[in-house]
Formats: sequence, C-alpha cells, structure tokens
Amino acid sequence: MPDVEADPPSADPARPGLVGSVLSGRYRVLAALGEGGMGAVYLAEHMLMRKRLAVKVLHPEMSHLPEVVARFEREALVASHLDHPNVAAATDFGKLDDGSFFLVLEYVEGQSLREVLEGGPLSLGRALHVIRQMGSALSRAHGIGIVHRDLKPDNVMLVSREGDPDFVKLLVFGIAKVPTAEVAGSGAPSSSGPALTQIGMVYGTPEYMAPEQARGDDATPLCDLYALGILFYEMLTGQLPFRSNDRDTLLEMQRSSPPPRPSVLRKDIAPQAEAIILRLLEKDASKRFRDGHHLQEELKAFQRSLPSKLLENSQAEAPAAMPPPPPAPSAGVQEWGTRAANFQRTLARAFPNGRVLPDLQTAMDSLWEMAARASRLEGELSSQSRKLDATERRGRALRAELGRKVEELATDESRTLREATEWRERAQGVDKELRASAIEYEAANRRSQEAESKGGDIRELRQIFEGSGAARAKVEASQRQIDTQIGHATRHEARAAELRRQIDELRGQLQHYSDGLENDLISGRDRIAAKVKEALTYEQRFGDASNTLILHLRDRPECRDMIDELVASDKQAPGTGSGERRSMPKVSEPTTDPAPDHATSREQ
Repeated sequence: MPDVEADPPSADPARPGLVGSVLSGRYRVLAALGEGGMGAVYLAEHMLMRKRLAVKVLHPEMSHLPEVVARFEREALVASHLDHPNVAAATDFGKLDDGSFFLVLEYVEGQSLREVLEGGPLSLGRALHVIRQMGSALSRAHGIGIVHRDLKPDNVMLVSREGDPDFVKLLVFGIAKVPTAEVAGSGAPSSSGPALTQIGMVYGTPEYMAPEQARGDDATPLCDLYALGILFYEMLTGQLPFRSNDRDTLLEMQRSSPPPRPSVLRKDIAPQAEAIILRLLEKDASKRFRDGHHLQEELKAFQRSLPSKLLENSQAEAPAAMPPPPPAPSAGVQEWGTRAANFQRTLARAFPNGRVLPDLQTAMDSLWEMAARASRLEGELSSQSRKLDATERRGRALRAELGRKVEELATDESRTLREATEWRERAQGVDKELRASAIEYEAANRRSQEAESKGGDIRELRQIFEGSGAARAKVEASQRQIDTQIGHATRHEARAAELRRQIDELRGQLQHYSDGLENDLISGRDRIAAKVKEALTYEQRFGDASNTLILHLRDRPECRDMIDELVASDKQAPGTGSGERRSMPKVSEPTTDPAPDHATSREQ
C-alpha cells in the first residue's frame, strides 16, 4: 500500500525571537499566527508599503531537507505564474541568516471552509457560489499546467471582499503538480533536484483524494475535480462520502466504493446538484466532466435555473467579516529631526554657556547627521518602492490578462472538443445501424440473386428487388451520415488543435514576460534591501546617540521634564508593544548606569 505523504513531526515552536525582527531588509515581523509540522506562520508588515503580509518560515532543521525546501520553492513558483483573484498570492521567497527559508504570502483574514462547516451544511445557493469560485481558480491553474492535488476545507478561506462575505481564496499550492521544465524555462526537468512526485507515492489528504491518486498514479486536473465533488458533497450534506479511521481502508474506499447519494443524507437536495456531485465522484476519470471549464458551464447553467431569492438568501446567511485592521502606524524619519531639535533644546538648557561636553556634542552631531541621512534615504527608498510596486502591479496585470485569455481559449477548446466527441459518438451510433443495414442488404441481395436465377412470378420478383434496393439505399444513407458526422468531428478537432496552439503560444508569452519581470523584481528588491540595511544602521546610530544623551541628562533637574516628555512620547507611540520594533529608535531609559564623573559634572 503506498504511503500518504505527511508533514515531519513538529520541531521547535514558533520562534519568539523573530517577532520584531526584519526579514530580508524589508519585512518587519509583527506577531506569530500559528505553527505547523514544518514551520511557523507570522504576521508581518512591508516596511515601506505599510502592507500586511503573512510569512511562512521553515524550522531550521527542515531547511536541510531538499523535498521540504522544494515544496516552498514550488509554492513560490506557482504564485509567480498563477494570478487569479481566488488564489492567495505569494510575493517573495528568501533565506534567513540561520539557514531557514521563508515565503511571503498575501495575508488572508477570514474563516476557513473547515470552520464554516463546523456550523453545519450550507444552503444550496451559498455552496454553489463557493464551488464556482473554486472551479474558476482551478480552471486557471489547470490552463497553465498546475494541479493543486490537496484540495480540502482547510485550504479554502472565505473572506469579505467588495460586499461578498464568501469570497474564496485558495491556499497551499505546496504539493501542487507543476510542469517544472516548462515553468522554469528549461528544456527538461532538472535531474539534480529531489524527486517530488515518485511512482507509487500518494500525495494529498485521503478524505479528498481521487481514486487514481489513491492508486499512486500521476495526478491530473481531473483529480482536482474529484476533490471539488467531495467538497460540494460535504458543503451540502455536512458529511464526507467516505469516512474511516484507518488510512488504508479509506484509500480503498476512494478506489472502489460508490459514494452514498447526497439525497439520502439531505432530502431537499436539488436533483441537478446531486447529478453534478455524482458525476464529479465517478471512479472512472473519463466519466467526470471533461475539465474545469465544462464543470463551470454546468454550474453556471444550474445557478441560473435557481430562484433569485434563494441566491440572495445564500449571500445574506454568511456574517459579514470585520475589515482587516490597518497597519500599525510608526514614526517616520521626519520625527528624527523633531527629536534631534528637542535634544538640542535640552542641551541648551543643561549648558547655557554653550560649553557642551565633547561626548555629548558628538552624540548631538550624530543625531543631526543621522536625521539628515535618513531623510535623504527615505526619498530614495520611496522612489525605489514605487518603482518596485509598479513593476509588481504590471506583472500581476500581465499575468491576469494572459490568464484570462488562456481561460477564454481553454473554455472554447473544451466546448469544441466536447462537440467533436458528440459528433463521433453519433457516428458510432449510426455505424451500428450501418452494420445492421449491411447485413440486411446482403440477405436481400442473396434473395434477389436466387429469385433471378430461378425465375418466378413477376410481382414476387419485384418485391424482392425492391427490398434489396431499399436495403442498399439505407446502407448508402447511413454511410453518408457517418461521413458528414466524421467531417464535423474532424473540423471541430482541427479548431481545438488551433485553439491549443494559441494557448501554448500565450503560455510561452507568459513565461517570457514572467522571467523578465521576475529579474526586474529581484533587482528592485535587492536595491531596496541594501537601502533598508543602510537605514537600519542609521536607526541604530540614532538610538545609540539618543541613549548617550539620556544617560548624561536624565538626572539634571533642569532637564528632567524634557527628558520625561521624550520618554513618555516614545512609550505612547503606537507599535512599541509586544516586542515590536519601530522605524524610529526607542528613546527609553538605558539599563547601564552613567559613569559617576559624567553624571555629576555641571558647567559652572
């Protein structure tokens, strides 16, 4: 029995040391969101764009396992070529100083389908709305050769967007089947990387696994359609079609057991919905819908047949999700100048004759220098960030546009191939009639020959010859009908082949443009990372100079109110709690006691 792939056992818990740190010079980690067997997920913020993101970080020991790292790379690879509103996007991939890999993802805030189903079955309209969005995303993925392979409620998020409380986001393409050679732009698959899809290995979750997956066969888009059928079944009935605590038993049920009819579990289920589900759950993949586009057409037609009131109620039953919180504000470099000025005023009060101690004057000069440098650098970073953002938007728009064109062509191709198949099936039906007519003609022809050789009554001979002629005419008519139907099928197949050529051409363009844009993005990110590292150096030097001044001035009575004001304003500033670092250095009381001679020295 092939093994089901599972995550390695959990290692270290989410590393609290990452909270407050900066990854790759641009992502500030705000909080830990959760942990899995291979790593942890954090809430982060892009330091320049003030955009919240999710960051998946592998456990350090997992980063030494080639297949685990390849999953991360695969997920990033899918995201770089798949742009669809119902797919959670990944935007960056990198490596930390300790060797851990990280993946930056769109921050999706909402409920998983698993959480929604804990409340019971969904209404028909709501389930149909969700499954159509999933089907649309998968059709786009299948159109560029990507198979998800692990569809399940945990990997489907429902978020509130543009008035739709059930806007779908598909997650986790980490074990997706990707045409690596084609997507990576190489001529053949790399032989140096780990074998991610091994013969006889089962990938996915058994409860949602297609029979061919359970046998260890290669995954195809029809495997995803089977999983969609199980999800549709579960959304409408609140139960899985196949359940067992034993993994091997469950896999065998997927391979051979027919699913219980949904209407047995839910009496009011629509016959059209049940027919769609049962067709998706056919054990023979060739009996399912031809592809995602075929399924989408059926779902769309079914949805149109439902009363509008039912569809409206389905949208209203989902509670509206709270909008995501805005990014935590933080002080900008403009405040550096303000604080430097406040320190300058404090020094003037402490040393009214202008004879400032050298160490303090050096610290004060450092504050002004860092504030000026940071101000210039902020402009450079803002410019680089705008360029990078424009490049990313251009890339997303390009991928989306090409994806839509591919999807339109693929929909047309799917319909054309189905029509070609129908013509050939009609020809096969007529061919059966032709064979029966040919047998009838041969028998009639023998009788006419026998009658002609024997002679006899002219009326009897006429009847025999007329029967023979009618049988021959029927054969010829059937042959003409078959030729016409085969001709229709051939023309449809030729049109489908031309559509496939256009699809492949667009996919080639997508690859070419994606490679160019990815190079631009890498260059832009590297430039920003270098600038951010420089900014962090300024931040550290500004903080050190600030603390030097605090050490020497906090105990002077004439300065105490101004120092207290600086410290209090820093503590009240948002974004300084829970270990979170700010872009403005924190002016807090140092832990090191001042040197006695400096603490007591005063200008006379």
